[in-house]
Amino acid sequence: PSLGLAPLIVEQIRDIIVEVNSQGTSVLLVEQNANMALSIADVGYVMETGRIVKDGPGAELLADADIQEFYLGVGGGDRTNFRDVKTYRRSTRWSA
Repeated sequence: PSLGLAPLIVEQIRDIIVEVNSQGTSVLLVEQNANMALSIADVGYVMETGRIVKDGPGAELLADADIQEFYLGVGGGDRTNFRDVKTYRRSTRWSA
């Protein structure tokens, strides 16, 4: 919902999503602004090329060094995608 919007509007949308959720409505948020999405998510799923490559509590994903490098632009390295990470683990709960 935030694609192409001014930062102030993105903040307002984030606040609305949090408010709707706090009133007891479940929210499925599909968002490419990973920082915003993970900051409000109870549970997050990271997808790359159509596959879930990592899942967990939003706060844990937000603090994960690999997530920060690949999706939040923090840090740096010569790896080009999440599959280059040696700790890559695909969730066994999902079918192939």
